[in-house]
Amino acid sequence: MSYEVLARKWRPRRFEELVGQEHVVQALSNALDHDRMHHAYLFTGTRGVGKTTLARIFAKSLNCEQGVSSRPCGQCSACREVDEGRFVDLIEVDAASRTKVDQTRELLENVPYAPARGRYKVYLIDEVHMFSDSSFNALLKTLEEPPPHVKFLLATTDPQKVPMTVLSRCLQFGLKRLTPDQIGAQLQHILEVEGIEFEASALSHLARGADGSMRDGLSLLDQAIAYGGGRVGDSDVRAMLGTVSRDGVLKLLEALAVQDGARVLEEVGRLAESAPDFAAALAELLVILHRMAVLQTVPEAPLDDVADGERVAALAQCLSPEDVQLFFEIGVQGQRGLAFMPDPRVGLEMVLLRMLAFRPSGPASSAEHPTARPSSPARSTGQPAPTTALGTTVSSQSPPPAEAVPPASASEERLEKDIGARLADWAALVRSLNIGGIASQLAAHSVFAGWNDGELTLSLDPANQTLRTAMAEERLRKTLSEHLGGEIRLRIDVVAPQTETPAQLKAREDEQRQRKAVAAFEADSLVKAAGEKLGARPVPETIAPTKG
Repeated sequence: MSYEVLARKWRPRRFEELVGQEHVVQALSNALDHDRMHHAYLFTGTRGVGKTTLARIFAKSLNCEQGVSSRPCGQCSACREVDEGRFVDLIEVDAASRTKVDQTRELLENVPYAPARGRYKVYLIDEVHMFSDSSFNALLKTLEEPPPHVKFLLATTDPQKVPMTVLSRCLQFGLKRLTPDQIGAQLQHILEVEGIEFEASALSHLARGADGSMRDGLSLLDQAIAYGGGRVGDSDVRAMLGTVSRDGVLKLLEALAVQDGARVLEEVGRLAESAPDFAAALAELLVILHRMAVLQTVPEAPLDDVADGERVAALAQCLSPEDVQLFFEIGVQGQRGLAFMPDPRVGLEMVLLRMLAFRPSGPASSAEHPTARPSSPARSTGQPAPTTALGTTVSSQSPPPAEAVPPASASEERLEKDIGARLADWAALVRSLNIGGIASQLAAHSVFAGWNDGELTLSLDPANQTLRTAMAEERLRKTLSEHLGGEIRLRIDVVAPQTETPAQLKAREDEQRQRKAVAAFEADSLVKAAGEKLGARPVPETIAPTKG
């Protein structure tokens, strides 16, 4: 007995079996049930989403021996013949192989004659955009005034190439690309019915590889079953598709998060051992970055994969929203140039190193950055400094003599007093911080409330308490520690501040500058002359103070 591929075996035979095209099914079902059929329909959409399948079901509904209905019986001879592709009154045409006008005229010669077997004669023209201009012209008159016993069902993947004169004579239905969830659910249903063992993660890879096409998904599933010897496993599917392990991509992101350039290159090397598609690796990196951005903006958003979800959530806490957005933008730009790289691996490495190079860092973070430049005292020794594996120089300056270092307790006490004095001028300190995002807003809407034994206390107005998130607090604490040169503990009390916040101070100063700018503009002699002669008046909202 010959094997029937899954794409043919599981081809829908009723409207209810179609996946993801409810908007088209509802319109066609209502038209059939209420006897409001148009004479020509145009189905558009990417390959493998159900265009010809819909047309065949529609033809079966028109010619079912039980009557015209959106639920054909599927048992009568007409329904069986349509399913088997041998119904004499369903004329299927591939426009790509019949582009000449003579062939189109020959096809249309039999339109006036009554159906030989069924109730309606149905012309199903696939890839209709491949018709020549002369063929479209030959079809136009028939499409406009066809006999009552004829229905035209046109399908195309490129509706832009169909003349407007043809489009205006058809009811158009755009079929949607299927989501990975819809494809994955259908693949799981098929495997359960077929009794084939599978792993859920493998189906998610197949669903993404299908790229919105159910037929492609079923073809990939057939291939996966054959590759795995009757079982659909995660490792087999990855090897078959050449996809990159998500674990490897997560390790790349973890190395980026700690700004470890050497570790980034090591992880790329591990990926290269399995000869992956480096463009796919970058695409997977962008998918994870998108998930992190969603979690940072909407923490309660559901996770796609529970197994990797915890690691993605942890990375979302380690990286700031600004870093995630920067990495994503660099990755998107890198995707465009990857095809022009001499080696795809070199292209991926350059994208990752660019993420490290352009990532903002605080004044104190350069000492921890793997590619940081050496300090100037190291260059003043006159001796060549040693280099690391990445080629970065390491300072060879010896530590100061022990007798020059004051006692630890006295040094710490002076450091704490110095930090306290700088914290007291909170508004000036906030302006000098290299920080952005929610953490910047949290600092600007808080005021200094106290400094004691390494703990900074800030007061935050209850009206702005939504700015107080764990991620924003931790980023502000780390930035302050780096900026002030000492480890700081941070406590934020949600109480009405007793003094002006940096944000309020800036708003007041901006308002004062604006008033001065408006006054100076109105005092200008040319402005006064224009007002006297032309009756013109300045619009204060359009006047801005000069910068600097």
